Amino acid sequence: MTFELIAQKIQSWPEIRETVAAWRTNGQRIVFTNGCFDILHYGHIRYLAQARDLGDRLVIGLNSGDSVRRLKGPNRPINDEPTRQLLLAALGLVDAVVVFDQDTPYELIRLVEPDVLVKGGDWTPEAIIGSDIVLARGGEVKSLPYVEGYSTTRIEQKIKKEDPSN
Repeated sequence: MTFELIAQKIQSWPEIRETVAAWRTNGQRIVFTNGCFDILHYGHIRYLAQARDLGDRLVIGLNSGDSVRRLKGPNRPINDEPTRQLLLAALGLVDAVVVFDQDTPYELIRLVEPDVLVKGGDWTPEAIIGSDIVLARGGEVKSLPYVEGYSTTRIEQKIKKEDPSN
């Protein structure tokens, strides 16, 4: 039963459209962020918690496996798409996870029309993909503080350094 509740948070594009419409009808503020979320770590959790605090519902756009490979190279993602979806959906602060296969979440942002668009501190608000859509609707675009020292790439490098067979 609990697993099914988690799995229900993983939504298709048509499903998220309906879900967001229902939340809006109830006057809820929708926050959207996106990423690969390959190996969940402290930086991700802190970032997602801060994002969730900006509204009533948190929707995560998750890069598909193909999208991650195009962005990060042939050895990524480390975790497959279903695993990454479930890990995010299992977090109590996440309300929905939607996969996108494009290189950017622009079309998904156009579909969701969030009230708040969030990325990490390595992005300036004006450089955040989809900011034009959100700002045109009167929404907010936020760049949250980057948690220094935490990244999937850094974890991957540490593992390779510690494993002499690499």
